[in-house]
Amino acid sequence: MERTGNGTGAHKGSGTEETTPADPPATTHTPAAADGEDAPQGPPAPDDESSTGGAGGNEKADGEAEAPKPRSRRWRRLALALVLALLVPVLAAESALRLNYTGDPKDGTYTRNRDAMWLGHAWVDGRKTDADVTALADRLKTTGIRDLYVHAGPLEHNGTLPESAYSKATWLIKTLHGRAPRLRVQAWLGDVLATEGPTGMRLERPATRAAVVASTREILAAGFDGVHFDLEPLHSGDRDYLTLLDSLRSVTRAHHALLSVAAHQIDPLPGFHAFWGTVAGHPKWWSQRFFGQVARRVDQIAVMSYDTMQPLQSLYGGYVAQQTSLALEVTPPTTDLLMGLPFYHENRFGHWNHAETVPAAVRGVRLGLSRTDAGRSRFGVALYVDFAATEADWRAYRDGWVR
Repeated sequence: MERTGNGTGAHKGSGTEETTPADPPATTHTPAAADGEDAPQGPPAPDDESSTGGAGGNEKADGEAEAPKPRSRRWRRLALALVLALLVPVLAAESALRLNYTGDPKDGTYTRNRDAMWLGHAWVDGRKTDADVTALADRLKTTGIRDLYVHAGPLEHNGTLPESAYSKATWLIKTLHGRAPRLRVQAWLGDVLATEGPTGMRLERPATRAAVVASTREILAAGFDGVHFDLEPLHSGDRDYLTLLDSLRSVTRAHHALLSVAAHQIDPLPGFHAFWGTVAGHPKWWSQRFFGQVARRVDQIAVMSYDTMQPLQSLYGGYVAQQTSLALEVTPPTTDLLMGLPFYHENRFGHWNHAETVPAAVRGVRLGLSRTDAGRSRFGVALYVDFAATEADWRAYRDGWVR
């Protein structure tokens, strides 16, 4: 989403503006880097005897080239074979992504007025005013945005949620409903999971899951129209997460509220999450099957289709097209599928600002939608995140998707 699971597990910034001291600790949705691999070792240095022509001291005549040792040739061939074994599949995959970005989207592949946006914590802790809400409502009138994921956490590692974390939520919901009745305000809750480190939330504990369910009841009582969960890093196949979703769905249905989740990207190649988990220690992706299992348990699923490690716009757009198709294939028509758009700007391993652009993402979404299910009605995009967005981001979203 991905924004990663550092800190609170709620996207890269836990919904908090990074310049504000009062915000919760930053997290991410960012993929773990695959650095730290040992470089292949070269051949051992020859011993003194071989470098001087042997024990008898017979030296080569001046200018005479010494023939390469058979052992040295073997090392060079092995190194070349290793480079090719790594490089050829990467080049083939990137070429496929570039090809995936070609062609024209079908007519009508524009907003279905089911889009969403992640909003930072400032909206529920007292930093925003009535004037800010009015300005937001005015901006959203000319968009397809229907749902707002307002950061109201993070959850504590034990699953509890202090009421002080969302002290101004009732004011925000009432004011927004008054300014823009069509908007639905959902509580965005997240935390870092203890899946790749010693600290964090442990979903395998029944008491923790029960506390998350209780926290959901409490925050819905504040007037939210739904709850949006972003727990990271969440590994593919996590049965405890599926159990939690089943329990949460019972609560949200009883409150006539929405259950929404932020989702990891889908394996670009079958089983790739297992390979990457072995290489980098962070599986990052979900299997397509697990994605479908999650999608069937929720009302909305928003793919964190950014932080992709792609270096060019064409490759990023092709990747988003692929992700859109993969997600459409396993998301039931009764669930809203949303593809994330990068409304933020960073340069680091995993996310290149010049490559991961809104125009490239929108074109990729339209291409994937065109090729897989152009008529899907419960479909949209999700904008991450309000406090980092530029006017250029908004313009690209409107021009490319809203029309």
